[in-house]
Amino acid sequence: MGNLTGRVRGLQTVASRVALAPVLIRLGIFVSSLAGLLLAYPAEVVLGQTLLPLLAVAALPALAPRRFWPTFAALVTVGGWLMATDGYGRPVALWRLMAVAVLLYLTHTLCALVAVLPYDAVVDPDLIVRWLTRTGWVLLATAVLGVLLLELGRLGAGTAGWQFVTIAGLLVALAVTATLAWLLKRR
Repeated sequence: MGNLTGRVRGLQTVASRVALAPVLIRLGIFVSSLAGLLLAYPAEVVLGQTLLPLLAVAALPALAPRRFWPTFAALVTVGGWLMATDGYGRPVALWRLMAVAVLLYLTHTLCALVAVLPYDAVVDPDLIVRWLTRTGWVLLATAVLGVLLLELGRLGAGTAGWQFVTIAGLLVALAVTATLAWLLKRR
């Protein structure tokens, strides 16, 4: 009984000391995760009895960002995308693919941010703005590069075009890895 009383007092202390910034970031995690899930899954599935479990999956990374739940939510989102395209025959639309990818990355980066913030942290709004600005630049560069690689694949229609895009994508990944290794070594 004393253990339960201690836990209840601990929760009361947390509730009385919680700050606004970590709560807003966790709300952003929930919204971006839920939006990604809703875009990934087919409408027939979402409108059924699946909405409540999807809400729970979206809430888990917001409640426990340091644990397995952000990865779990991303895997459920990707599973929904695969189910929609393969199981329900939904055509792959570039805008939907980019939106799901953006929302997955946004969920991931917000989980990384809130994982290092204590629940009672007083956060300068400039920190959040800089974090989101950097995230926006990464997402913009990724989207531009993805569309360029897709267009390169269409230019060389057929198997040879996709092989060229695959090689170009691998070269870009290699260049990014080498740049990051160089930056890390320079530090």
